[in-house]
Amino acid sequence: MHPSEVLFQGEAIPVQLPVCDHYAGSEKLMRKSLALQQELGPVFDITFDCEDGAAVGRESEHAELCAQLVNSPLNAHNRVGVRIHDPAHPNWREDVDVLVRAAGARLAYVVVPKVSDVVEVARVTDHVNQVARNAGIARHIPIHVLVETHAALEQAFDIAALVQVECLSFGLMDFVSAHHGAIPGEAMRSPQQFEHPLIRRAMLEISAACHRHGKVPSHNVSTDVQAPQRAGDDALRARSEFGYLRKWSIHPGQIAPIVAAFRPGAEEIGAASQILLAAHENSWAPIRHEGQLHDRASYRYYWSLLQRAQATGTPLPANVEALFFA
Repeated sequence: MHPSEVLFQGEAIPVQLPVCDHYAGSEKLMRKSLALQQELGPVFDITFDCEDGAAVGRESEHAELCAQLVNSPLNAHNRVGVRIHDPAHPNWREDVDVLVRAAGARLAYVVVPKVSDVVEVARVTDHVNQVARNAGIARHIPIHVLVETHAALEQAFDIAALVQVECLSFGLMDFVSAHHGAIPGEAMRSPQQFEHPLIRRAMLEISAACHRHGKVPSHNVSTDVQAPQRAGDDALRARSEFGYLRKWSIHPGQIAPIVAAFRPGAEEIGAASQILLAAHENSWAPIRHEGQLHDRASYRYYWSLLQRAQATGTPLPANVEALFFA
């Protein structure tokens, strides 16, 4: 049996997503991002930004442009999502109407920013589903939620529990601003963002909520676009200390360092491959490997590691690739 069949019996299979979420707002940057994704492969997602990317008064035109690009041959991997306006903005419904009706069959996800509670997320999700049904689209488009308010953080577990939600992203800058000066501005950057107690608490709550419900926690932007490697350093710290499995990119130069930060090492991949191949040979019963006992608990860990390796474009042993990822 395949790992995804045998290792998660009786529970939801955890969501797997590319480890980098790259944002693009203008037509020039969207086309450039699509070309880069064609070159590198689906190791990163692209999010077209209809919130900050749309000029005031031209929101509908911008949404139509995004839909055209999602439907174009440039979208070779169908890994393009879109961020709509927040639920308090008068244009969020029009965003959904235009994008889902025109491109819902190929949209990878819809990002909902600045939510206040789980009811608001459910209301947006219901409208997305209604527009999709009316357009004859026979799929539930995944929902990503941007947690950047006190209220949303308070209900992070309830939001992550919604079936159609597959990712929670931390909105660091708006969250710091929401404290009205109680958190210093330096906490919008590294290293303070990882050290201030209120920021650490928020990051941990979002990560814990996601892992409780098998969803993906996504780390916020790194604003220093002059030093792209700092985004990779932030990604590594977010992964190793806070359990994040994905990070935003706001500059093409940040993509490679972010992907590299989430990529497992060759030694880890080798050990995981040996253990899972032996487990498969033993019908997933417990095994002994290099003097250590392994069972389904450790198999789940190593399976997640191999999935992350595959998602970051890391070469896997040929027999592992053929058996588990063909």
